[in-house]
Amino acid sequence: MGSLFCQVIWVEHLECQKTTVHTMYRTIINSGLAFGARHWVATLQLQCERLVFFMATNVPMKDSTGVATLAGRKSILKLAQRMTQSFCHAIGASSFHTWTKVSSKTGEDIRVASRKNLNDPGEPLGVILCAVSSVWLPASPHVLFDFLRDEARRNEWDIMSNGGPAHSIANLAKGQDRGNAVAIQTMKSKENSMWILQDSCTNAYESMVVYAPVDITGMQSVMTGCDASNIAILPSGFSILPDGLESRPLVITSRQEEKSTEGGSLLTIAFQILTNNSPTAKLTMESVESVNTLISCTLRNIKTSLQCEDG
Repeated sequence: MGSLFCQVIWVEHLECQKTTVHTMYRTIINSGLAFGARHWVATLQLQCERLVFFMATNVPMKDSTGVATLAGRKSILKLAQRMTQSFCHAIGASSFHTWTKVSSKTGEDIRVASRKNLNDPGEPLGVILCAVSSVWLPASPHVLFDFLRDEARRNEWDIMSNGGPAHSIANLAKGQDRGNAVAIQTMKSKENSMWILQDSCTNAYESMVVYAPVDITGMQSVMTGCDASNIAILPSGFSILPDGLESRPLVITSRQEEKSTEGGSLLTIAFQILTNNSPTAKLTMESVESVNTLISCTLRNIKTSLQCEDG
């Protein structure tokens, strides 16, 4: 339309496949929260904000800590966007990307899928296993999102932290809400240090926290503005949706006024691990079992920290 604005003429819903919706998701889908136009517009708004913050040359210091240059800021935001896109692609099912259901020791419904990376430099080469599970939690999406993105509480759920605290090296805003940010965190153990790139985004309809361990030397070059397209990254993370139900007294909230408006959360947790450096290797039951344990332990840690254990 000129003036760098777009006009949306038509938004249309189509029924693509007649299928039974899982009971956990029926309320949020029937209410229109999952695929309604307001959700779509909120997602577009989030993307527009991200682009504005990416292009901005006058970012206040409080919104760009730990990175000295605009080029460094852009490179990090670009890498974080690629990481989140990769995460969404990995957990999306399709006729080419089917899930196998495996039973967990703790009763959660866990599904796994594997793929082979032969030549994409943006991911580690070899056999990659992705495992996902979705659960309902009696905590508001707001509380769950703040808990999962908080580096001070990362060691409460992240098994890779070995119980040690995480510290923020850099924090870059990519939206007006403080929850829309990219962070670089470090975790020190007795043996070594590890850096983690974390991308968090939120609006009224959904929230995501996506993260991946990154090579320290490679990340330091990205922070100076170097091209990040060849940095191999394998993201894991969380997707948080409201359950679409009216709030109940047992739902944990952070604000008193939320008690009458917010229900619980639908949490999807996804882990990706490189099971073998050789693309010709076969997937083993040991690797499926280890990622199964990883999901079960992480869910148990989250429930314990938020005091919403079963029963």
